[in-house]
Amino acid sequence: TTQVRAIAEVATAVTKGDLTRSIQVDARGEVAELKDNINTMIDNLRLTTDRNTEQDWLKTNLARFTNMLQGQRDLTTVGRLLLNELTPLVNAQLGVIYQVESEELQTMRLLSAYADDGTNGHAQRLRIGEGLIGQCAADRRRMLITEMPDHAVPIGSALFKVKPANIIVLPVLFENQVKAVIELASVNQFTALQTMFLEQLTASIGIVLNSIEDTMQT
Repeated sequence: TTQVRAIAEVATAVTKGDLTRSIQVDARGEVAELKDNINTMIDNLRLTTDRNTEQDWLKTNLARFTNMLQGQRDLTTVGRLLLNELTPLVNAQLGVIYQVESEELQTMRLLSAYADDGTNGHAQRLRIGEGLIGQCAADRRRMLITEMPDHAVPIGSALFKVKPANIIVLPVLFENQVKAVIELASVNQFTALQTMFLEQLTASIGIVLNSIEDTMQT
């Protein structure tokens, strides 16, 4: 009866949505097989629930950014809105976005910055191929830096300064043409979900930036 009560207790918790429990009681024979099967079922349910939660988070936030940027007609406003919402969402603390001014002239300009201090501020202009941001624009592919040198620009406030643990640099593309580059720094490691979100978001941002540039040219 101890074994049956333990199984029933965990099964009842699962029906109430608690997927953190597992049956720990010692058992043999058919009862042990039943216990193992229920524990496997709980693990599978937890994995499925986590996966569904991640997909909901991904779809919800992609839709939110699409709606937020829709109808915008100013590049600086788009850059500011984007970094103000995106940087804290992925648990980053520093962020910049550079717009490619001219691929012919190989120039980029700082569109907006998030929590960038005056001491270690980013340059107002870069050339394509210059630094990580310029190289990202040249290569048209994402960069993820997980080992920071001691002289890396620190993340800090009036109370502390700390070296970032991760930096991610992402190209914003439209029809394989670089429109901008986003760089984010965090004291934590970027998760696989956050990285997937950033890669999918940059595709939507590329459409927005291209639309604004076409309107400005018109």
